[in-house]
Amino acid sequence: MKLFFLIVCFVVSQSIKSQDSVSSSNRFIHFTPTSFSNKFSLNVAPVLTIKSGDTVSTETIDAGGFDKNSVKRQRGGNPLTGPFYIENSAAGDVLAITLTKVSLNRSYAFTTEYFVSRSLPKSIIKQMKKSHKVIWRLDKENGVASLDTAYEHLVNYKVPLTPFVGCIGVAPSVKKNEILSFFSGTFGGNLDFIRVAQSATIYLPVLHDDAFFYIGDGHAAQGDGELAGNALETSLDVDFTIKLIKNNPLNITYPRIEDSIYIMAVGLDKSLDDALKIATSGLLDWLQVDYHLSVEEATQVMSTAIEYTIAEIADPEVEVVAKIKKAMLKGLKKYN
Repeated sequence: MKLFFLIVCFVVSQSIKSQDSVSSSNRFIHFTPTSFSNKFSLNVAPVLTIKSGDTVSTETIDAGGFDKNSVKRQRGGNPLTGPFYIENSAAGDVLAITLTKVSLNRSYAFTTEYFVSRSLPKSIIKQMKKSHKVIWRLDKENGVASLDTAYEHLVNYKVPLTPFVGCIGVAPSVKKNEILSFFSGTFGGNLDFIRVAQSATIYLPVLHDDAFFYIGDGHAAQGDGELAGNALETSLDVDFTIKLIKNNPLNITYPRIEDSIYIMAVGLDKSLDDALKIATSGLLDWLQVDYHLSVEEATQVMSTAIEYTIAEIADPEVEVVAKIKKAMLKGLKKYN
């Protein structure tokens, strides 16, 4: 009996050591960027190699190219931090990126006096003769932003700070395997969706062997659609953890997002109708894979629980997000 007890203790101790060695292999890496890219591209030298399970602590600059110290670091147009080379990734895999920290690192943001052309009739758009820059002050202690520009009727107007990442994506499968960072598509890109925030997980299909991952375009707050053509643009401190999911068992073809409240499928297209269909199809597929719903069953769940957000209309692609609260799915058996 004593020998058996010793053997059991040895096996348990070895198992614990093995688990410790696995967890300790996941690194926490501090990375300070020295260069930035205005493209999601396969043709830029990687700035860092990371493995599945690693967490990277880094920073982004704002859409105009200014960093946390107001130093111009790159030309404007959504400069990106990266690319990060994901070891052992292959076309057909999925990256799950969990944003463990999304934090403001300076006291101001900028936006514009403007309405994008999709938002209003031309007769109103024409009234905006020029797009003027507007500065907002960010009060991190009280969690609000207020205008630094003098407007007669907006002296007491404040908005809650909701920092989030505007751009997150991988190298795309398009001509030359690169695209400017104000575009979006199957690769992710310039999503400008407010729920790409701290604690969210973003799922992206890997489109090339040896995935290149980019992140940037910090925002302090934004309404749905980004009607002014800019959010409250600022710089951020960002920590993210990468998990590599091999062979795409989730059947992901467009970006998906998950947080504590929602599962969300993104649809992107020049047509609002088609973007909505892509988003709805993505959510249907998610429900069928995770909950094994038939199409008939899905009609009952989705028609009673689905919500839509028109997340972006300022960019070349319209973005629609189809989402369902996790609380609505508690009564279903989850298989994945």
